[in-house]
Amino acid sequence: MTSDKRVLISGGGPVGLFCALLLGRQGIPVRVFDANDKLQADPRAATTHPATLEVLGEAGLVEDMARVGLTAPIFQFWDRPTHNLVATFDLDLLKNDTKYPYVIQCEQFKTAKILLERLQKIPNVEVMFGHKMVSFEQTADRVQAKIETKHGLETHEGSWLIGADGGRSTVRKSADISFEGFTWAERFLVLTTPFDFNKELGYCPRSYFADPDEWCNCFKVAADGPPGLWRLVFPADANVSEGSLLTDEAVHARFQKFFPNKTHYDIVHRNIYTVHQRVASTFRKGRVLLAGDSAHVNNSIGGMGLNGGLQDAANLAEKLVQVIDGATDRLMDLYSLQRRTVSIEFVQAQSIANKKQLETREPEERKKVLDDLATTAADPVKARGYLLRTSMIALQQRAAEITLEEVA
Repeated sequence: MTSDKRVLISGGGPVGLFCALLLGRQGIPVRVFDANDKLQADPRAATTHPATLEVLGEAGLVEDMARVGLTAPIFQFWDRPTHNLVATFDLDLLKNDTKYPYVIQCEQFKTAKILLERLQKIPNVEVMFGHKMVSFEQTADRVQAKIETKHGLETHEGSWLIGADGGRSTVRKSADISFEGFTWAERFLVLTTPFDFNKELGYCPRSYFADPDEWCNCFKVAADGPPGLWRLVFPADANVSEGSLLTDEAVHARFQKFFPNKTHYDIVHRNIYTVHQRVASTFRKGRVLLAGDSAHVNNSIGGMGLNGGLQDAANLAEKLVQVIDGATDRLMDLYSLQRRTVSIEFVQAQSIANKKQLETREPEERKKVLDDLATTAADPVKARGYLLRTSMIALQQRAAEITLEEVA
């Protein structure tokens, strides 16, 4: 396949690298541009759902992710004010629906590292760090990208351009694609500690704490190996300065409020970030395609963001290979319709619902939310339906139902 079929990808995170792997394995020349000098050790996303493990498994990646991550078959909801366990969900209920009735807790940077190692063995794929996409122009059959390097501007040409360059995507902005949605009033505070919440307090590696004043997510990652680390996510007042929220005094006070303990909590990582719920108005404009955070962003409760991006990559690559081989480019409109539809109907809807069920304040409504969770978990039929949604299997089924005939 000649270089006039080359695909350009802006963004060297897991989504861009997964696109590159799937395209490169089909013999398509690919160039990936990333503004950073190397892979970023971003610990933010970790949970990989069964539906995503399905597409990663087809690419032969699951075993490597399990080797450097943790397998977690259950998750729990707790009522923090009473310290009562509300509900336990076991993904083993999905054993007839998926090869992977569990999640793998594999930090985002580990997934990216696994992908990069694979890409380095594919001669028709180039991953170019220290190369920042600044603009592009497109014609009926080409895309010409301007790339900023330490040596000055370079021009690169390709047949298609994929924007996998994050929520502030240069590709999306340059394509003049609107990013529709809203920003949450509060920020999310992420704190990481080696304190073993399972051993000391009995919490499983994916635990959600409902609280009318200050909810919390608590989950375990493998980090550099046993015993691993625990990452906690709290809401943070947008009117309080970042510096004040991240002081040792403030951080330890927050931990002691939630998990009173005589032991000193060792905090090894702390971060705070603004949270958005947005979806691009289209995932395709001419020869420009969007995937991952450049196409959709959401709050992290339930861990659906990166999962949606990796699923985007699999869908996009499958169709783009066909188009490059001569199929109608309307397949890329189908990609946009399928992935945009499920981003709205599932990822946005479920992640917003996840947040609301943890933060509900009105006593009667709060009791109903917790009772519904308990009732659902206790009924295998209802629990399976709930797990099909939260594991994103139902999302993938919905995307597959949307056909080319539905494309405008």
